[in-house]
Amino acid sequence: MKWRILFLIGVSCVAFTSCNEFWGKKPHVTTPYVLQIPNGFPQPDLPADNPLSVEGILLGRQLFYDPILSLDSSQSCGSCHSSAFGFTDNGQVYSTGVDGSVGDRNSMPLHNLAWHHHFFWDGRSPSLREQALEPISNPIEMKEDVLHVVEKLQRQPRYQGAFEAAFGDDEVTPDRMGLALEQFMLAILSGGESKFDRFVAGTETLTAEEQLGFQLFNGESNPNSPTPGADCFHCHGGALFTNHKFMNNGLDSNLTDIGLGGVTGATADHGKFKVPSLRNVAYTAPYMHDGRFQTLEQVIEFYNSGVMDQSPNLDPSMIGFIQTQSGSQQGLNLSLSQRQALVAFLNTLTDTRIETDTLYQNPF
Repeated sequence: MKWRILFLIGVSCVAFTSCNEFWGKKPHVTTPYVLQIPNGFPQPDLPADNPLSVEGILLGRQLFYDPILSLDSSQSCGSCHSSAFGFTDNGQVYSTGVDGSVGDRNSMPLHNLAWHHHFFWDGRSPSLREQALEPISNPIEMKEDVLHVVEKLQRQPRYQGAFEAAFGDDEVTPDRMGLALEQFMLAILSGGESKFDRFVAGTETLTAEEQLGFQLFNGESNPNSPTPGADCFHCHGGALFTNHKFMNNGLDSNLTDIGLGGVTGATADHGKFKVPSLRNVAYTAPYMHDGRFQTLEQVIEFYNSGVMDQSPNLDPSMIGFIQTQSGSQQGLNLSLSQRQALVAFLNTLTDTRIETDTLYQNPF
């Protein structure tokens, strides 16, 4: 009879979560973090196996800004993704690694990644946690061994406590580093606080120039219409101002960087790059995957008259940018005042919270 009672006690421990407490060990509990979705944004498909927690995000923020992740402890993720520049690299065309090596693509902004499913300009990373670890071992970026980073972090008392708070014990692993960095970057939002968002909410009015830019942005390019359109919305429409696709926008007739094609191996993907969001675009110069344009005015002039119609795999939606208008004029044929209006509208997408919210700032 005694063994039967003991057996039933054991079964009860397995069946109920109080088993851990029965043996003196309480289950690990974190503080849930609720992502404040801006009005008008769709619900993001957050990773089910990495629920957001205050402890996880704070650990991720420490890792993001800690130069210990690099070979010589001189460079952090935040070095090339500054909140003052919309989480891009301080106005640089290309980022410089720890040994002076220079990259070949412009640093991408990191806001609103909760709505993205492929990362890097060429989409080579299918998850944010994988993307977060790649720069550590990249030979032209941080140039460090991830396992060596684990050893360095394990020797830091602050990380012992931070990993325990986030994961229940102080074990440091590459997987846990990726999960924490993913949580921090998922929490970086841009939306709801810009002038455009206030206009949509009915609490602010656009100027006449901004309103014209808004109309041009959402207008179809039509050579037979007296009302011009800039055709921006096909690729940069919706609340997030991106279609999340990979497209060739006609930058070059001869490709020196094949983008997505280098990942998929498909010739049909040559020259395609991730369509970035235009939120906070005023912060994120220079523009395009290779940073070739220093100003928004240059970007708009490219779309107005510079799209290469012979570019391999030019996206069909670019037809409005290469068709003939006004006799022999190819392109959108926007006037100077119309181009200036587009810039004025794009500036209404600036959300200063991204550079002022303490959650996004360096904790050291």
